[in-house]
Amino acid sequence: MNSASKPAQRQTLANSRLRKHADYLRAYAAGRKRQSSAMSWFLAPQTIEGAPAPDAARVGLTVGKVIGKAHERNRIKRRMREALRRHVDLLPAGFDLILHPRRIVLTMDFAQLEREVSRILEQAQSEAARSAKHSAAAPKAPGPSA
Repeated sequence: MNSASKPAQRQTLANSRLRKHADYLRAYAAGRKRQSSAMSWFLAPQTIEGAPAPDAARVGLTVGKVIGKAHERNRIKRRMREALRRHVDLLPAGFDLILHPRRIVLTMDFAQLEREVSRILEQAQSEAARSAKHSAAAPKAPGPSA
């Protein structure tokens, strides 16, 4: 079997997903809400008490009941996960990203949804770089002098 007939390695979101409710709450509290035409999103640095931020990026999806019935919410999540899977390399390292799609995502063409997700990920990357630059340039508070 030659290498041309092998299927391409699929990227997955399995290791890049937010899973715990506490992580969502922390990201909502630490991040700022941003808007796009099809969704709102939150970007927050990953902070673990007494440890440096991890290198891996994480992403979460929230689709509320106001969006529609269960089959509609599940369809939105499937489409969003696929768009994210195709652009997982754009996730900003050391940050949590939460996407909250609007109902319009149900009727959007997938190519348009993919462009929107890609644009949001690029914005998140630039925001993460700006945040990292800010935290690196911030002066450390002087310790107590003895």
